[in-house]
Amino acid sequence: MNGGLVLLVLLFWLLPSTTHKIMQTICVARNPLWTVKNYYRPGEVIIGGNLLLERFALHETLIFHRDPSETAVTRRFKNYQLFLALAFAVTKINKDLVLLPNITLGFHIYDNKDTLSRISWNSLSLLCTRGQMVPNYKCDKQDILLSVVGDLNSQYSRQMASIFSIFKVPQLGFDFLKFTQEDRIVFPSFFRISPNEFLQYGGLVQLLLYFQWNWVGLVAPEGDSGQHFISSLRPMLKEKEICLAFSQLLAYESYGITMSEYVPLIKSWLKAEVILLLGEYNCMVTIYPALHLFELWTKSAFRNVWILTSHWEINVFQQTLEFKKPFHGALHFTDHSHDIPEFQHFLLSLDPLNPQGDFFLSPWWEDVFGCRIHKLEVILRKKKKQCTGKENLQNLPSYVFETSMTGESYNIYNAVYSVAHAFHAMRGSGAQPAMMKIRKRTSSIQPWQLLANLKNTRFNNSVGNEIFFSENGLGSARYDLLNWIFLSNLSFVPMKVGQIDSGAPPGQDFTINSDAVIWAKKVPFARCGMKRCHAGERRRVPEGKEVCCYQCEPCPEGTISNKTDAVCCDQCPENQFPNKDMDHCIAKKIHFLAYQDILGYILASLSLSLSMITLAVLVIFLKHNDTPIVKANNRNLTYILLVSLLLCFLCSFLFIGQPRKLTCFFQQTSFAILFSLAVSSVLAKTVMVVLAFMATKPGNKTRTFLGKPLTNSIVIACPLVQALLCVIWLVTSPPFPSLDFHSLVGEIILECKEGSASMFYTVLAYLGFLALVSFIMAFLARKLPDTFNEAKFITFSMLVFCSVWISFLPTYLSTKGKSMVAVEIFSILASGTGVLACIFSPKCYIILLRPHLNCRQNLIRNKNL
Repeated sequence: MNGGLVLLVLLFWLLPSTTHKIMQTICVARNPLWTVKNYYRPGEVIIGGNLLLERFALHETLIFHRDPSETAVTRRFKNYQLFLALAFAVTKINKDLVLLPNITLGFHIYDNKDTLSRISWNSLSLLCTRGQMVPNYKCDKQDILLSVVGDLNSQYSRQMASIFSIFKVPQLGFDFLKFTQEDRIVFPSFFRISPNEFLQYGGLVQLLLYFQWNWVGLVAPEGDSGQHFISSLRPMLKEKEICLAFSQLLAYESYGITMSEYVPLIKSWLKAEVILLLGEYNCMVTIYPALHLFELWTKSAFRNVWILTSHWEINVFQQTLEFKKPFHGALHFTDHSHDIPEFQHFLLSLDPLNPQGDFFLSPWWEDVFGCRIHKLEVILRKKKKQCTGKENLQNLPSYVFETSMTGESYNIYNAVYSVAHAFHAMRGSGAQPAMMKIRKRTSSIQPWQLLANLKNTRFNNSVGNEIFFSENGLGSARYDLLNWIFLSNLSFVPMKVGQIDSGAPPGQDFTINSDAVIWAKKVPFARCGMKRCHAGERRRVPEGKEVCCYQCEPCPEGTISNKTDAVCCDQCPENQFPNKDMDHCIAKKIHFLAYQDILGYILASLSLSLSMITLAVLVIFLKHNDTPIVKANNRNLTYILLVSLLLCFLCSFLFIGQPRKLTCFFQQTSFAILFSLAVSSVLAKTVMVVLAFMATKPGNKTRTFLGKPLTNSIVIACPLVQALLCVIWLVTSPPFPSLDFHSLVGEIILECKEGSASMFYTVLAYLGFLALVSFIMAFLARKLPDTFNEAKFITFSMLVFCSVWISFLPTYLSTKGKSMVAVEIFSILASGTGVLACIFSPKCYIILLRPHLNCRQNLIRNKNL
């Protein structure tokens, strides 16, 4: 769409079938410029098959030469394909035997001459009797107005809507700048046939994001459309952190521009490698010569990439092709179009020697082929050859004329069919049953009667696309993305490389084949910073700089960024950790003391070895059960102590391997109870030694306490208290397997949590209390006379035991993971080994190596012997 150049007004007329002879008279009287008399069906009359035009789309384009003061003017027919698309659609409808039988449509075309006054005049004249300006009064019943199509300019379209909405005339127009809900109320008869421009702006942003461009320029013409373009894009760009190197509103200047005035424009354009351009005509008449002069003066090509909106009209004549060279590699959003084969056949059937009332065909043909149709003109202008009428439109370059249907032509084609289908629905709905009868005049039809059916019209066109009116336009709003290429044979051709489809699922609404894009030199960098932040880095905006002009810094420890230009670094999930380059997360290893680990293997072997040694000591004692050294100090306590030590060594295996609910449940409690039993046995032995020697003194009554009841009470009561504490622990807050994600880098610690830390330390404290009492008792009895006195050995064993567990606490609390478990296992083994070695190694030495000392005489020897 090129706003403000041409108003295309489409009028539909109908009349009931009378006779072909009467219609011919009417057509002749109207001096038709275009008739479709060759396409009528028998029994029908062609109504209003003519064009009323004072001046059709003649537009002046300035061609600047090396001297900017010299200009030449070339004229072209800008919207001729739109006119042909209109004629083609009406022709197809009139030939359709099903859509509107016995009804023939016609049309007129008016030129607005780019003035609001002309727009108002033409709009009002359509509502009046021909030749009289009395709005909404028509005594001429020959022409029945059904609908209007226009304008290509959004400002002019709104002006028309303000008139036609009063009289409820359906207007199928191109986009308003901002067609809001309030506009829908004010202009109820306006139907948009072009895609919603907001979707196009979203496509522009998605295109920039796809190529990671964040430093671009913005150029638009002065006026409402330019202001709307910039005000709409700014927040969208800002939201996606895309910065503007410059934004520029260009005034319309058709002449008198000097090189000094172009220099600041071009300097600003050089600030950005990518420029977004609202390519309306008012803007292009300044840009074209500016770029052309730049290349002439610098002897170098302007290689920045232009991204153009659908407003840009590329169709130009050969004279202005030089102006298009700077747009080599440009990306251009255009209204989506489907190629309709019948339309191409329709174009190829055009005959300038027999225009059949088409007033524009002959002069247009002469311009595009550079020939003259009338012999007199050929004689007067010898430079022009005579047209044969056999010239082939397919040989014309695409920048001169497109034989395939363009986006705007496709919109008009669908708009015409929408009105026809709406009229068909109204005709078959029974709303006006008498109106549509054969031989009944239809002069009473009013355009407002079409509104309801037009709102609800829904059909599939000839290429299978579903057509309906929505807030996004006629059908599902779609834009094609073209890549314009200037070839060495001086042809300027478009190539489709992508599209925007509002009806596609999210994430698939914008598609592009970047490999098919041909750039002016290379893919633009178009970024403010000198480099992009790689994966593993994040952006940092220096104070006072634009958000796009950032610097890069590594991600903080424990975070990653897996994309370029990451705003911030992300934490890895709990079960993952950053790799060395901090660009992706890798799974953490499960960390626990396994049998396969060297440390686990050593501790398991050590536990098994000590268990076997303890078992061997137990066997030795059982074998020498009746010897004095075994009998001394209560052999039953000795067996209980050895068995408890054996079980203590074996309970170490509960700490090795993958922690599970059952193993966690019994780990600490089994260790606490078994060690309480062992220490209680030692305590009972110590008490027995002390009481035995105290009983030897005359008059001492402690002899009554000697015997099994006391030892059994100690051995049972002390572990029973520990067992009671453990039961309370297990009932209130038992240990459980837990995952620790944060203590070790790159590993997940699978461990047994104590559940209740206070109960854990209470159990340890009670165990320490028993050991301390045993140590004190043994220490006091260490010098009592007797060869088999165990007090000394118990003192050393308890000293080792207490030393191990006192050093255990700070070491245990300062380690993590398998090291913590290893510390506890080592403490169990070390304390058990201390008791085993200190108490039983001397006895085993005597039993095995000095059996002669294992006799009754040693029990009564003096301590000095």
